[in-house]
Amino acid sequence: MSGNTLGKSFCVTNYGESHGPAIGAVIDGCPPGLELSEQDIQVELDRRRPGTSRHVTQRREPDQVEILSGLYEGRTTGTPISLLIRNTDARSKDYGNLLDTFRPGHADYTYWKKFENRDPRGGGRSSARLTAPTVAAGAIAKKWLGQHFGIQIRGYMSQLGPLQIPFKTWDSVSQNPFYAPDPDMVPELEAYMDELRKEGDSIGARIEVVAEGVPAGWGEPIYDRLDAAIAHAMMGLNAVKGVSIGAGFESIVQKGSEHGDALYPDGFKTNHAGGILGGISSGQAITVSLAIKPTSSIRTMRPSVTRAGDPVEVQTLGRHDPCVGIRATPIAEALLAIVLMDHCLRHQAQCSIRT
Repeated sequence: MSGNTLGKSFCVTNYGESHGPAIGAVIDGCPPGLELSEQDIQVELDRRRPGTSRHVTQRREPDQVEILSGLYEGRTTGTPISLLIRNTDARSKDYGNLLDTFRPGHADYTYWKKFENRDPRGGGRSSARLTAPTVAAGAIAKKWLGQHFGIQIRGYMSQLGPLQIPFKTWDSVSQNPFYAPDPDMVPELEAYMDELRKEGDSIGARIEVVAEGVPAGWGEPIYDRLDAAIAHAMMGLNAVKGVSIGAGFESIVQKGSEHGDALYPDGFKTNHAGGILGGISSGQAITVSLAIKPTSSIRTMRPSVTRAGDPVEVQTLGRHDPCVGIRATPIAEALLAIVLMDHCLRHQAQCSIRT
């Protein structure tokens, strides 16, 4: 099926299923000469890996990446880079009751309607398991952007269900399983998730991603605007139901005198535009906010129908994240890195710029 490739100059094609032998990605268009190792990628995969705390799915996957092509003597050659991540802890029997029924909120029904066939094991192709190859590809983009432009891409959780998480420090983000920027909030977040697990239910979250050091001039108006490309990529992340750039929906209540970021000889004083004007990067930090819906696979009994149209009660067994937003931060970072690298290469090609 189509729709599995992101980017035009830096192209990432994602493949595999949740309970298949392996998942992975093929990256085409990575410039030659980048020093790259499996460990460069593994660092990012370990941030997304399941089973790292009691608040996420307990599926035990090492997510060890293998680089199958595109390297010679430790450097990229400019040819396609093939990445492989083997599935080692799938329990397909947990999904035996879903072959003829559909989980509410999940892609079971729509996949069946589109293809007249579907893989019910762990959600098959629609599983969040397929975000691992995205993170692996994003690690390559992150490294290249960092080396060539000093770009830093970071993310954090700003809300878990009804709990608002104030930003206090980046130092806290890597020190807790929620990627929360306020260490004082962590006990409350843990207590909330423990109670949610007992209920057999799930909850959503809000994730913020920031890219600093992006030069001005990247973006392809009018239909491949940088902000449009970012939104397109982020909506490809499982469970994302909303994307905003800069002030986002807060722009509705702002007056033009407030929202427009005034220019001064020493630069902008505000960043309501989120680092993008007219679809082109302004040189300011690019800020993106994501709304993540509650996990669809829950133990709570819910009404649904069978493939024959008969009513049925559905309970999803297996191992699932009660909040997929908890592991979404490194995925969102990876997607932003992929988009920025793609637009960087497109800008260089159009404007005859060589890094």
